Amino acid sequence: MKLRNGAEYIESLRQLHPRIYYKGQMIEDVTRHPATAPHVRAAAMTYALASKAKFKDLATATSHLTGRTISRFTHIHQNIEDLIKKIKLLRVLGQKTGTCFQRCVGFDGINAVYSVAYEVDKKYGTDYMERFKQWLTRIQDENLMVVGAMTDPKGDRSKGPADQSDPDQYVRVVERREDGVVIRGAKLHMTGAVNSHEILIMPTTALDERSRDYAIVCAIPIDAPGITLIFGRQAGDDRRDHLERIDVGKPRFGVVGGEAVIAFEDVFVPNERIFMNGETDYAGSLVYRFAAHHRANYGACKTGLMDVLTGAVSYLAQIQGTAKGSHIRDKVTEMIHLSETLYSSSIACSAEGQPTPSGAYLVDTMLANVCKQNVTRFHFEVARLATDIAGGFIATMPSEYDLESEAVGHLVEKYFSGVSEIPVKERIKIGRLIEAMTGGTAMVESMHGAGSPQAQRIMIFREGRLAEKIKLAKALAGIPGRGKGKGKAAGGGNK
Repeated sequence: MKLRNGAEYIESLRQLHPRIYYKGQMIEDVTRHPATAPHVRAAAMTYALASKAKFKDLATATSHLTGRTISRFTHIHQNIEDLIKKIKLLRVLGQKTGTCFQRCVGFDGINAVYSVAYEVDKKYGTDYMERFKQWLTRIQDENLMVVGAMTDPKGDRSKGPADQSDPDQYVRVVERREDGVVIRGAKLHMTGAVNSHEILIMPTTALDERSRDYAIVCAIPIDAPGITLIFGRQAGDDRRDHLERIDVGKPRFGVVGGEAVIAFEDVFVPNERIFMNGETDYAGSLVYRFAAHHRANYGACKTGLMDVLTGAVSYLAQIQGTAKGSHIRDKVTEMIHLSETLYSSSIACSAEGQPTPSGAYLVDTMLANVCKQNVTRFHFEVARLATDIAGGFIATMPSEYDLESEAVGHLVEKYFSGVSEIPVKERIKIGRLIEAMTGGTAMVESMHGAGSPQAQRIMIFREGRLAEKIKLAKALAGIPGRGKGKGKAAGGGNK
């Protein structure tokens, strides 16, 4: 692997020249700017972990393309063991960073595109798979970070891509040439975009024949001409901008993934970087497989965050002298129970994975949707329990400026003290960590990342095998069948 550790990854970003704006100003160096540097450090942990003997088995893999050792984040899942190792890795990374480490979207996109490109080639005689393998081999050998770009602005959501008054509300091909295509549009909420090396563009929805220009899958360098990134605001970013230490809560890492808008203004993509171009009948399959992989992740990375939050409130309870209370122990027990239940969902959908025709493994899609649906509830409940245990002090803490003030610092020290042997500064630090992990962006991402709760409910209903379940009930009740197609519930077809 060319990039072997976090320091080399950070240095590689300094060699790029993307066009990035934040608060209306250009960011010259994402590795040093206070708004983006914490997210760079979180992503760097994926590189650092791979260089540690303890985690090497989880964080690296053997490429089925070259036989060389590669980062797991660039690997194509070859079996159930790969799927499970991924889940275990994500939980560890969540524990180490307490935030989003940003490489999952690209990882899941790589696996989805690989399996779909194979099937497109089989049907249409195209050479997308060979192109993709060549691109992926470079990504693996150089250990590059890829931002998976799927979510479009969507404009008027009552209309599809081809019916928008502004056709650029979905990324589309505006010109086809012999040597490639020109694309225009934007992708929103792109996690880790400003500190990635490459962009993997995918459609965001199933498409009909009228939307051929929107059925584009391709890879583009992050600093290619015509690309502009706008870095999003996050809860507490003004604190980070002023390099405050305690008040940030997590001074080393960001609140969540560091999301950005990626705008494409007539960007040229050469043929060798195009992996779907107009095959609308496969757009839905690509979205479906990507979503399944990505929803499976959330029961792992979010469990890692929940582990940190459980530890934080447990320590705060010790500081405040409440740790031995039966009601506190009961709430902490529930936090642990919810975390492990969620983690088991990720393990289950991985253990039930199956190979696609390409040979790449896909998680059980029903269980993956159940897993993500649980995230939208369990993570919020763990956060609620954490703020319950912590108390109102989380919302009313004085700033670190007050703590360090000659005028009032002694008052903060006096009246924010807990048990005598633990410094007041530790109580405030752990309180700020809880604040950072339970408020604002982090919880929104748990709810809407990888699709809103309704998206999972739609898929759960579709994959509910209601026709089979109706047959089971009829058989036990002694009700005879009435012919093919009878007794099916609307939308409840077989998986």
